[in-house]
Amino acid sequence: MHSSPLAPATQNRPPEPALNRRRAALQMMAIPAAMASGGVLANSAEDPAGIAETSRFTTPQGCHLHYQDRGKGPVVLLGHSYLWTSGMWAPQIKALSRHYRVIAPDLWGHGASGALPADTQDLKGLAAQMLQLLDALHVRECAVVGLSVGGMWGAELALRAPERVRSLVMMDTFLGAEPEPTRLRYFGLLDAIEAGGKVTQPLIDAIVPIFFRPGTDPASPRPAAFGRSLAAMRADQLRESVVPLGRIIFGRADAMDRLAGLDANTTLLMGGDEDIPRPPREMQEMAEVIGCESVLIPQAGHISNLDNPQFVTQHLLQWLDRTMR
Repeated sequence: MHSSPLAPATQNRPPEPALNRRRAALQMMAIPAAMASGGVLANSAEDPAGIAETSRFTTPQGCHLHYQDRGKGPVVLLGHSYLWTSGMWAPQIKALSRHYRVIAPDLWGHGASGALPADTQDLKGLAAQMLQLLDALHVRECAVVGLSVGGMWGAELALRAPERVRSLVMMDTFLGAEPEPTRLRYFGLLDAIEAGGKVTQPLIDAIVPIFFRPGTDPASPRPAAFGRSLAAMRADQLRESVVPLGRIIFGRADAMDRLAGLDANTTLLMGGDEDIPRPPREMQEMAEVIGCESVLIPQAGHISNLDNPQFVTQHLLQWLDRTMR
């Protein structure tokens, strides 16, 4: 196991409200355009403000997966955290798309994507669906950068189709079984959300701090915006997608023994030094099994790419230059 040195970083400014409104509008503009691998790809006009091109993939079963597609070059597939959207990758998409083609899907039931396919049983199923997306886009090989559940299905994708994944970065994630205390707590939260059909303020107060550094003011802009996004989720969205996905994530089987099947030379682990749900010791445990490099991200919680975007982006660019060029 190897560790990369740390360096201080500065925070990037969040997107302006006008750009957020433009992104939301673009997500609703997808129109049918092409057929590929049994799925329909619908492409929108490119955003004149330079945010991203937004598109939609329809599976053979009729399920709609929204994704951002920006830049040219070797492909980088980004996987976002549970309860967030592909928009969380905005700082990295801006930088990476200057050198790579960046594809960032919204998880089922998140962002502009449709409902979770009924036959999705586990993380392997999510990986298979992302492989369908790559097939539809005629992407033969790519790098996968996944945070939280994005890292979980990213690992499953690399294990399922190693010839398709040239480089794998897992951030703030853990492929062991969820520890019993947190599994029970999370399942209790999911049960309450399912029963009520909404994320109430007490639930928001319990969920939001999980994603941020200890001591973060919940009224500060990012936590407050995250809380509002939870409150805005519809009952059908929660019951058909968000809750079932949560049970898949937190009820996952222990996959630690299979991690040795990953290529240590093309696998990188990164994690926030103040990540509450995925503490650094879990990252080190996985790094020892894989035999790969690991990077501790300073001044960062679970959504480490937003807590310390400059540090994360710099390391991703360096890593991708090593493994994808």
